[in-house]
Amino acid sequence: MSVPRIVVVGSVNTDMVVKGERLPGPGETVTGGQFVLVAGGKGANQAVAAARLGGDVTLVAKVGRDVFGDQAIENFGREGIRTDCILRDEKNATGVALILVDAKGENLISVASGANHAFTPADVDRAAERIRTASALMLQLEIPMDAVCRAAEIAAAAGVPVILDPAPAAPLPDGLLKNVAYLTPNESEAERLTGIPVADEGSARRAAERLLAAGARHVLVTLGSKGALLAGKEGMVLIPTVPVNAVDTTAAGDAFNGGLAWALGSGMALEAAVRQACLVGALSATRLGAQPSLPTKKELDDFVALHRN
Repeated sequence: MSVPRIVVVGSVNTDMVVKGERLPGPGETVTGGQFVLVAGGKGANQAVAAARLGGDVTLVAKVGRDVFGDQAIENFGREGIRTDCILRDEKNATGVALILVDAKGENLISVASGANHAFTPADVDRAAERIRTASALMLQLEIPMDAVCRAAEIAAAAGVPVILDPAPAAPLPDGLLKNVAYLTPNESEAERLTGIPVADEGSARRAAERLLAAGARHVLVTLGSKGALLAGKEGMVLIPTVPVNAVDTTAAGDAFNGGLAWALGSGMALEAAVRQACLVGALSATRLGAQPSLPTKKELDDFVALHRN
């Protein structure tokens, strides 16, 4: 396999995670949880996911000039991620996410965007040459939409495939999807984008048809334990995953997207790449925390071997 050159344009957060027996309702306090402070942010998570699998990864992002920003950049260096395209914001703090996780692995997340919200199209332009020479560009929606659109435009014009994870779910501007090679919504995001409630394979197919008609070349609706529905002009197929005991699903989508970029950039055929991405996501869901849950290539190989027998 060749080493894929992956560029991620996206967010960097510090995640403050409390894992308890159940999630609180409005106005309710639930005590007795376990607290963990971990690196997060969808852009950062996807960069780490792809790097741990063996990708040559550049992260294009913005962090505050504070201790969380310092820690983030140091952590990326340890992961082997190129950090020369990470900007320091003098006015805004590094993003922070507050995450509650229950005993079943379900979660609630609240984010203070900080420097992520100050990311601009001009910041993207500073990394344009790195984007143009990438094997794949990964995008999410935790930075301003105009920056997302600019990055997709640069990549598409250079023939670089764009993987867009539309999370957190938000309306997509006209013209964005024509630059997207792979759109990867989960069930709730697919519903938000199409208005079609997605609860099973049939409804996922209807949502995927609408997103293909809107301009995306391929749509991958992730369906949790059911795997992922792959849709394109060639047709649709459900790619299964393996059953696991979920501990924390916070970064499962990021793991899936990082695995997809790595697999496609390594030269895998599309269905095989989606199958690998499903396995990366499943493995990550068995661990607590966002970036701590993301597997290395050896861990993925061991996981695949275990479930092959």
